[in-house]
Amino acid sequence: TPKPSSAASDVYKRQVYAIYAHGRITFSSGVVSFLAKIGVPIHFFNKYGFYEGSLYPREKLVSGDVLVKQVEAYLDKEKRIYLAREFIRGCGENLVKNLQYYKSKDTQEEKESIEKYLSQLENMQTIEEILSMEGNMWNVYYQSFNKILPEGFKFDKRSRRPPENMINCLISFGNSLLYSAILTEIYHTQLNPTVSYLHQPSERRFSLSLDLSEVFKPFLVDRIIFKLANKKMMREKHFRKELNYCLLNDEGKKIFLQSWDERLKTTIMHRKLKRKVSYQRLIRLECYKLIKHLIGEKKYKAFRIWW
Repeated sequence: TPKPSSAASDVYKRQVYAIYAHGRITFSSGVVSFLAKIGVPIHFFNKYGFYEGSLYPREKLVSGDVLVKQVEAYLDKEKRIYLAREFIRGCGENLVKNLQYYKSKDTQEEKESIEKYLSQLENMQTIEEILSMEGNMWNVYYQSFNKILPEGFKFDKRSRRPPENMINCLISFGNSLLYSAILTEIYHTQLNPTVSYLHQPSERRFSLSLDLSEVFKPFLVDRIIFKLANKKMMREKHFRKELNYCLLNDEGKKIFLQSWDERLKTTIMHRKLKRKVSYQRLIRLECYKLIKHLIGEKKYKAFRIWW
């Protein structure tokens, strides 16, 4: 294959931002080398739609100073607790915003319960306490789904691997896409994706993506699920049962992925930047806010839906 010109590489970068590989897909070494060279990550998902891993290009925006500050904030209990609380505070307020959007569905009880949890957040002094409260908050929020979603999409409890029903399937599929999208945005900043604050850093996972995903799940994943189910764009025929699994079939994946792509490309007038930015760009801006916090430039405040 002829070596691509610099101009061709620039065009390719503008057209392809990241690749989401679902199922059994083969890439030649030449393709992988080219994608790595122009900074396009490849995210792999298995046949069930679960995230498997990423081919993460060599980092070009390396900053020793930011990495040192990132680790310092993890090692300092007070700094780590502040960030963990703020991720959950942003998440909780976005959950409330979703419930307010569906106020005609009588979600006031769940809304008040989440607000009560948030009022207790400042008193929590350990990561374990914060994570426990986070779980309780999500459980309350999920109780509202049967009020928001149509009759065929009943939801009892959150189940992950395997997802036991259609809504659990959609949540797991959407969360995997969000995790990958956040990882892509982190790659384009000086942040290290393995150093996190709410979730414990560990081997074989990019845990900072998990931290930031808490803030964006209600806004990017749940809003898509509500739309697909309530507008009958997603039906039972788009799922398949496999033992105790409930999974999206190929048609169902296509519908969700199209809605996901449309949502990431949707733009909003940014109230501070005074210009339109895409929903995907909001994730990158969140990374920049975190960097400013770490280097002492401006205190981090997690993204809240403001419209």
